[in-house]
Amino acid sequence: MVDTRVASSYVQLLQEYLVRQGLDPLRVLGEAPEPEAHFVPMATWQRWLARVDALEQRPGLGLRIAEGIGPRHFGVVGHAALACATLGEALQRLERFHASVYDANPAQVQVGPQGVTVEWGVARGRPGALVDETAIASLVQLARDMTGRYWPVREVCFVNPPPTLVQPYADFFGGEVRFEAACTRLVFSAEVLNLPLRKSDPALLALLDQQAEAVLAEVSRVPAVVDAWRRTLVPLIREGRTGLAALAEAHHTSVRSLQRRLAEQGTSFQQLLDDTRRHLAEGHLKNARLDVAEIALLLGYSEQSAFTRAFRSWTGVTPARWRRQHLLDAA
Repeated sequence: MVDTRVASSYVQLLQEYLVRQGLDPLRVLGEAPEPEAHFVPMATWQRWLARVDALEQRPGLGLRIAEGIGPRHFGVVGHAALACATLGEALQRLERFHASVYDANPAQVQVGPQGVTVEWGVARGRPGALVDETAIASLVQLARDMTGRYWPVREVCFVNPPPTLVQPYADFFGGEVRFEAACTRLVFSAEVLNLPLRKSDPALLALLDQQAEAVLAEVSRVPAVVDAWRRTLVPLIREGRTGLAALAEAHHTSVRSLQRRLAEQGTSFQQLLDDTRRHLAEGHLKNARLDVAEIALLLGYSEQSAFTRAFRSWTGVTPARWRRQHLLDAA
């Protein structure tokens, strides 16, 4: 199988599950993720799930683990999803950045007569029943948690053989459950996409915005109108809306009018975007708790490599090297 990984924040789900069962995660798992590691190898994740499954010896482990899911387990992607107005927007965000949490087989989302279909193939391997069931159950539970209500899944299919007991799966998902399918698939009503999010943890969003505001406050002063554009860009960047049209819409003006006003200030949209991203990046890199992959997402990049290339073009060094230099200077 291709080398794949899961995020350390996602692994916390299993650790917290063990604590709820009155067990010591370190004693059961035998090891813990490195404090600075963003990812855990898939092989390690498989091994840990197998240990817990052998210890409990009852079906539905992935379903029980998923009950404790929250946006924080998806790192900054989960936090950013809370900024969305509807579940549909949040799922788009999670789909776009899924590789920062779980980089096995990518998801394909389609909306059709049956409703919304989310499919995962097997091109990058078959992680196994425990991995698949935990991932799918966690996604469904997170979506329900963000909307603050239970809604049934019409159909869920797994590529793995059926467990000894199927009923717990039917109870959890609320619809038809199939096994030994050609691909892993979720089908649910398209109406679910319009459900508003309940903003379960606005403090997390406020923290991101406060940090961004603090970073921008440290940079040299600019004309008030440029500062207003730059501050408007902060949440747009986090949402992945990094186009000129999004900024124009936020300021209730046309694209052409905004371009003209930017030129009057001696700048362009691309320069404004790059300057804002650079200031935010440097501020985030000073926070040792955020790794480079998370910072890339906060800045609206779908891949860490794209952020690294951009940052090198701004500063002449990689984000990791810039961080080492500035943390060393601050010591």
